[in-house]
Amino acid sequence: MQQVLTVSNDVAAELAGVVDGVLNELRDRLRCTVSLRGNRLTIDGDDAKVVKARAVVDELVSLVEGGHEIGPGTIDAVMGALDSSEDIRQALDDVVWKHRGTTIGPKTVAQKRYVDAIRSNTVTFGIGPAGTGKTYLAMALAVRALAEREVGRIILTRPAVEAGEKLGFLPGDMLAKVDPYLRPLYDALFDMLDADKLTAYMEKGLIEVAPLAYMRGRTLNDSFIVLDEAQNTSPEQMQMFLTRLGFGSKVVVTGDVTQIDLPRGQGSGLIEVQKILDDVEGISFVQFGHQDVVRHKLVMRIVEAYRIHTELKHAQNGHTNGHG
Repeated sequence: MQQVLTVSNDVAAELAGVVDGVLNELRDRLRCTVSLRGNRLTIDGDDAKVVKARAVVDELVSLVEGGHEIGPGTIDAVMGALDSSEDIRQALDDVVWKHRGTTIGPKTVAQKRYVDAIRSNTVTFGIGPAGTGKTYLAMALAVRALAEREVGRIILTRPAVEAGEKLGFLPGDMLAKVDPYLRPLYDALFDMLDADKLTAYMEKGLIEVAPLAYMRGRTLNDSFIVLDEAQNTSPEQMQMFLTRLGFGSKVVVTGDVTQIDLPRGQGSGLIEVQKILDDVEGISFVQFGHQDVVRHKLVMRIVEAYRIHTELKHAQNGHTNGHG
């Protein structure tokens, strides 16, 4: 089957962008021949694949004509939206925060669900692989909530667990020692706020970045609290953290259960909490997959390759154990 459609100059320019490789991604994901000559886009292949490819291309055309930039990651977002009968424009039009001309918002259907869950629940868990925007979107929502005075302060925290490395003795006070663990949170904040404003907020205590151990014994009222890297909490730490919740506060917990850096034999609080709180009203769990990775497309492929490798390893171990 072959379909030929004429697209506008703007659409042709977006599709043909060498750097983004949108056409290559279309070919890879849809497993059919896609070629663009001038303004003529031709799709060749099995009937069912061409029909699906045409639906995806129609959505991409609509997005470009609506003023959206598209990239390889947009294709997965469009395919996910079509599979779940959702409107991709509704997801991509949602602006969480703007800073210096940069717009932060959901780029996939799952990210849109996550943003909506955070807005409508007191406690939200975002669970999935690296690069799916779990922490970044939560922090953007926190900055917006502070700017609009929905909360009085932001608290960002993570457990200080080494990722397979021994950092050894670090000089300075306790905050200086844990700074390397918290650095990714500072990096994200600098993307969202001017340096002088961020410094002022931190000096006034309106934004606090601290290791999880600092949460013990506190009750956190009127706050937007983000716990990052929650897979590295023990069940006891997770319980301690969640019971810090005070009046007028919102909590987002993010983590990747495939990247646990706890000592061997130590259970993860993030794995356990899903079983305990799954049916509690006011708490939402949002799961992300490799298709929601919005970093460089190579990251998506790396994440997927590791996922397949892990599954094969588990299958082989199970087979070995079964014959032991």
